[in-house]
Amino acid sequence: MQYELSTKRLAEQRNKFGITKLEAARRMNLSQGTYVRYENGSRKPNYATINLMAHVLETTAEYLTGQTDDPSCDSITITKENDPVTYEIISEINNYDEYQLNRLLKYIRKSSL
Repeated sequence: MQYELSTKRLAEQRNKFGITKLEAARRMNLSQGTYVRYENGSRKPNYATINLMAHVLETTAEYLTGQTDDPSCDSITITKENDPVTYEIISEINNYDEYQLNRLLKYIRKSSL
C-alpha cells in the first residue's frame, strides 16, 4: 500500500514547533536540501522516512499521510541529551509501584490547577 506525504501537514507540524527547515532537517538527520524537497513536494520520502518525520514532530505517520485527522501521537521519546531533566525524573520513577505512580499523578494534576 502506497501513502503520500501531505506537505501541508509536514509544514504545519514543523511550524507548530517553531523550527526552521534547517533545524527540522538536522533533527531528522537529513540534509537541508532533502528536507526542503520533501516539504515542497518535489521529492517523495519512503514510509520509513515518514515515520522518522512523525517521530521528530511528535505526530504519527498516519496524520502526515492523511489517513487520520488526529495529529496527536501515542508515544514520545525522551533522551538524556535532549531533555535531561525529564529523563532523570522518568529514570527515578521507573521502579515506582502503581500506588506510588497514582499518588504522583494526583499531585501533578492538583499542582497544575
